[in-house]
Amino acid sequence: MEKEQLIKNIPFSEPLDILELVNYEEGRVVSRTLANKQTVGITLFAFDKGEGISAHSASGDAMVQILDGEALITIGEKQITAKTGQVVVMPADVPHALLAVSRFKMILTVVKRAVALSAG
Repeated sequence: MEKEQLIKNIPFSEPLDILELVNYEEGRVVSRTLANKQTVGITLFAFDKGEGISAHSASGDAMVQILDGEALITIGEKQITAKTGQVVVMPADVPHALLAVSRFKMILTVVKRAVALSAG
């Protein structure tokens, strides 16, 4: 039986330049899902300048790591500018949005509570 891979869409057991795993495309947001499990999601994004993700909320805490460029992040009523090398945590169930001030790349990690299975 083959072992389940918890991380996907990326080579194992070799050094990689994370900035090269997702490329900028004019007028687009490009993503690569690295993990999508019940309690954790990891996605790599590349945003062209002026592109974004509209306001929404998530059921888990979401951490954005800016790898390149600059983003305007809105969390509730608060606006934050985040640049290369910075991290911003967006709490669960609070509306948030992102806008590319310049082209930027990020890793989004969402950590959710485990859902208990009911005894049947």
